Amino acid sequence: MDNPLVLLDYGILVLFAISMVVIAVITRNRSKSVNDFLLAGKKGLNGWMSAFSYGTTYFSAVIFIGYAGNFGRQYGLASAWIGIANAIVGALFAWLVLAKRTKNMTSALNSKTMPDFFEKRYDSKNIKLISAIVVFLFLIPYSASVYNGLSSLFEAVFGIPGWIICLILAGLTALYLFFGGYFATSVSDFVQGIIMLVGVVVMVILFMNNDPVNWDLSQLTSNPELNWFTFGSSNTGLYGNTMSLISLILLTSFGVWALPQTVHKYYAIRDKKAIMQGTVVSTAFALIIGFLAYFVGSLSTIFVNAGMIDGNLAGDQIIPAMLSFRQIIPNGVIGLIAVLILSASMSTLASVSLASASVVAVDIYKDRIKKDATDKQVNIVMKALCLVFVAISVIIAILNNKFKIAAIAYLMGISWGTLAGCFMGPFVLGLLWKRTTKKGAWASIISSLVLTVSLVIFFGYHKYYQENGIVCSFGDAIKTGVSVSPMIGVICMIFSIIITVVVSLMTKPPKEETIKKAFEKRVIE
Repeated sequence: MDNPLVLLDYGILVLFAISMVVIAVITRNRSKSVNDFLLAGKKGLNGWMSAFSYGTTYFSAVIFIGYAGNFGRQYGLASAWIGIANAIVGALFAWLVLAKRTKNMTSALNSKTMPDFFEKRYDSKNIKLISAIVVFLFLIPYSASVYNGLSSLFEAVFGIPGWIICLILAGLTALYLFFGGYFATSVSDFVQGIIMLVGVVVMVILFMNNDPVNWDLSQLTSNPELNWFTFGSSNTGLYGNTMSLISLILLTSFGVWALPQTVHKYYAIRDKKAIMQGTVVSTAFALIIGFLAYFVGSLSTIFVNAGMIDGNLAGDQIIPAMLSFRQIIPNGVIGLIAVLILSASMSTLASVSLASASVVAVDIYKDRIKKDATDKQVNIVMKALCLVFVAISVIIAILNNKFKIAAIAYLMGISWGTLAGCFMGPFVLGLLWKRTTKKGAWASIISSLVLTVSLVIFFGYHKYYQENGIVCSFGDAIKTGVSVSPMIGVICMIFSIIITVVVSLMTKPPKEETIKKAFEKRVIE
């Protein structure tokens, strides 16, 4: 630490950690009941806080380290279309279509979680149980991918072992989540969202203002394979870049329509004015963060061509390698960039942990194990389960970091794809279409799970054989199949909509009183 500015970097990180502890202390009295812990109390949140909570949950270390690094390098400037689509489809259209409807129906049905919504919308306790188990299990790989993204960054930039970062981050997240619940995460999301906006703009300016870029994007646009509209050298075939990029756009843009951690933001929004604010702010936030993250990833091509980055580096290592250049990101500033990615990650981890713990506490413990549990007991169980979920995620992240089981981007892909595949039809159609039936919802959840596993195995063997000319082991097939998870997720989302519609039309309509209660009561006009 000969350079005193190194101390500034660590000071920024410590200050950030202290601020998260302060938020936990200040908000500790805002999570005394289940309703407080999950929905921030009776009043709910205003549009700005809801929008920042949505945006910071949407974007994490996975986008900066996993997706921007992997796909910015692979597709060049064309990868920025992922960020643009995320803003238009994943934020703007999602809020316009889902926000008011979700708030109205969940309030009418008095549902606090997605499985709870399924039970009351479809008159089925069993669908609540199965969907709760699916949510808990398949949010774990997503959470682990976030920890892996951060460990990659800190190992490359600060030389700190990844497992240490995982433990510190888990402790901070668990602290403010345990004490403050959703209100604490929303306050921290607002602070972290501002940090993300400032940090990503600073990062782009620094990269653009230094060698080998120097504000010259012609190095990218002049490459016929890596400009805005063409990408990579293989644009054909089942696993070609064209199909892969389309899959990524669809998965990351439509997937959030049916993810419990993002949909939850609509449950707690305050009123019509807040929804209007949230729609505008979340769209602007997503456009800035999404576009600039992939734009930075696309610049990696210039660094590879200049010989500053090894072109054979794994995609997860690209962004950390770029951030390690002190002549571009100097000491005293790298701390800010690290906090940018920390902010994106902690908000996501808190939301994912809250979504997972709540479905077990509310939908399994209260509903199946101890039906006479008091509100206080359920709240305690939910807080404890937040800690359990964090612990499991950290263990898996450390194991994945050691044994390189799956790339960060594909861990997220299998999580998003499975959840969105199971719930796209039951949730989205359940909000929009009165004719959606219980059997249609069941068909989506069960068949999408079977389809996901089947496609992972099938594509795993097929892709491995196509690339290597030999039949692989079952383990290699699974590992290879996970690398096709974005495409699998898109197939399952489309299948979910189709199977839900087909089975609903073939089965008896829902009870009139259930539909009347779900669709006719309005808390927001």
